[in-house]
Amino acid sequence: MDASQNRSNKAALSGVVAATAASLCCIAPVLALVVGTSGMATTFSWMEPFRPYLIALTVLVLGLAWYQKLRSKKEAESDCGCAEDEKPTFLQSKKFLLIVTLFAGLMLAFPTYSEVFYSQPTKEIVYVSQSNIVKEVFVVEGMTCAGCEAPVENEVNKLDGIISVKANYENANTVVEYDKTKVDKAAIISAISSTGYKVVDK
Repeated sequence: MDASQNRSNKAALSGVVAATAASLCCIAPVLALVVGTSGMATTFSWMEPFRPYLIALTVLVLGLAWYQKLRSKKEAESDCGCAEDEKPTFLQSKKFLLIVTLFAGLMLAFPTYSEVFYSQPTKEIVYVSQSNIVKEVFVVEGMTCAGCEAPVENEVNKLDGIISVKANYENANTVVEYDKTKVDKAAIISAISSTGYKVVDK
């Protein structure tokens, strides 16, 4: 492997690492769901402030990898052509770099499609007396992106008597409408807390 190909591969792998690191705070809730340890959902939330820098780093190193890959091909074509062309290995190929680039793109876009990993519970249509419906806003700490909203909504929706639930990381809250004869505030707080995020008293 020549030096240019080597640099290209290192840049590509660095891009994957940076893209994965940029999405760790959003991937952790899904991993927590899969593993069954919902308390780990906020493990990487401290990385959220660094996400823009990690995204920029990903774009930079993948751009560098593509530049080196395309430049090395042009240099090879401009050689005298005396030596026989060696077929590059898969790790040296454009196909590998394309796969790495697509994977990095999927990692960076993860917050926008993370809700597909959460099944929406089927709710029976039940008529509730208007006097029994309560709308409560819970202040929730630790949500850092759209990927953090889905686990909160998923857990609260599992409770009986929930009419609607909408988590919002930008407002740091979760708005819940529920039937007070079937579920209480404490159960909702417990469901939110089980995801690893913290409900704060107003």
